[in-house]
Amino acid sequence: MAIQKGDVIRLHYTGKVKETGEIFDTTYEDVAKEAGIYSEKGIYGPVPIAVGAGHVLKGLDEQLEGLEVGKKYEIIVPPEKGFGKRDPKLIKTFTLGQFRRQGIYPFPGMPIEIETEGGRKLKGRVLTVSGGRVRVDFNHPYAGKHLVYEVEVVEKIDDPIEKVKALMELRMPSVDREKVIIEVGEKDVTVDFTPVLSEVDKNTLVLGEILLESDLKFLGYEEITFKPSVDELLKPPEEEESKEVVELEETVSEPLVEKAEETEEKVETPAEETEEKPAEEEQKEEPAEETKEEDKATEEKAEEKPKNITKKGTKKTTKGRKTRRTTTKKTSSKKKTKAAEEKAEEEKPKDSE
Repeated sequence: MAIQKGDVIRLHYTGKVKETGEIFDTTYEDVAKEAGIYSEKGIYGPVPIAVGAGHVLKGLDEQLEGLEVGKKYEIIVPPEKGFGKRDPKLIKTFTLGQFRRQGIYPFPGMPIEIETEGGRKLKGRVLTVSGGRVRVDFNHPYAGKHLVYEVEVVEKIDDPIEKVKALMELRMPSVDREKVIIEVGEKDVTVDFTPVLSEVDKNTLVLGEILLESDLKFLGYEEITFKPSVDELLKPPEEEESKEVVELEETVSEPLVEKAEETEEKVETPAEETEEKPAEEEQKEEPAEETKEEDKATEEKAEEKPKNITKKGTKKTTKGRKTRRTTTKKTSSKKKTKAAEEKAEEEKPKDSE
């Protein structure tokens, strides 16, 4: 099947300048070494792209549609769809002193970079140095050039999860994609980077999520969720720490309150027992009348010795004695009455006889 816009493919290519034959870009490691453009930090091999998403130059991207997997093609890209036409306004003149004050001694062909008043950085190349004047060209080195691309579509990726992994490879090549958790629905995608958080720089992850979201929307997904999200990754460390402290306080406070309530109950229970116990002990250990009389006798003796006992205490003691004596007298008189009645009954038969 022919490649269509929106397809995710793996592409091998080598880009040259048509006018000079200079190789400026390639996905082949051996070709890069022969051309003198090899980089140890570079990643070589077929590059994953989404056709029509702007992952390659516009002129090349447009001509990928209609190509077939496994075949090799040569594509010519005009300047306006490559690195643009040369703009005379981007050639600027500076004084030699402006460079030397910054410790720079310019020469023709020297690459330089300057920062504009708006903070924009411009890369340029020194054209000429003469008469105290330095001319710098800020056009792209291949601006105005026709480009030739030798391309081969190595693979077309159909599996939804593999598509997401391929785009992650393009945007975040340093991330271990096998550890990332990916869930794909009809119109939604969830990408969980939690398992690789300790392995990836947060700034790299933030930029990668922003670019990946744009790619996934291009593929037609409407709802895209990242864990953690860009906002969560950009939170200052202080806010994260304070959130942890609050969560810790909420977790610890409830058990402490419950424990405190239990402690109060434990403390209150013995107090109630202590109040009830003496009342029970008083009832159980209430002395007999004889013991009380002995105790009162002892108290009477004790009352004779000290002189500073209050009248109230003395009256209570006296009243107690009188009550007991009266009770004793009543008991004795009842016994005598009963004995007299019994004696009278015994004597009645004798009188009748």
